[in-house]
Amino acid sequence: MKLVVIDGQGGRLGKLLVESVIAEGITCEITAIGTNSTATAAMMKAGASQGATGENPVIVACRDADVIAGPIGIISADSLLGEVTPAMAVAVGQSSALKLLLPVSHCNNQVIGVKQQSIGDMVRETVDRLKSLV
Repeated sequence: MKLVVIDGQGGRLGKLLVESVIAEGITCEITAIGTNSTATAAMMKAGASQGATGENPVIVACRDADVIAGPIGIISADSLLGEVTPAMAVAVGQSSALKLLLPVSHCNNQVIGVKQQSIGDMVRETVDRLKSLV
């Protein structure tokens, strides 16, 4: 299974996802794509198999991903303080991959009916969902 983790800003969420997937022993190739080099570096340091930064890597990685995980803002142009370009949002949205989107509300995206959780709780739930797929 090819897991693409996309994150921006400081990469904290992506780092936690990568660390948790590895800690759970989920068998997958983890590709870390940062919207900036700080986010990419954080995910690589956490143990991602490979990584890249920017718009084109998001577009390319989404083509053959089995699962894409990241904050909900990755499907919304100009989110993450403008780090998600319209082309990135389209690439994620059009990908046939299963999307595990964490509803972080600081991106001005709120999903009604979803309870507020800590980042740690959302990461645990995401990793549990990944385990059920493998």
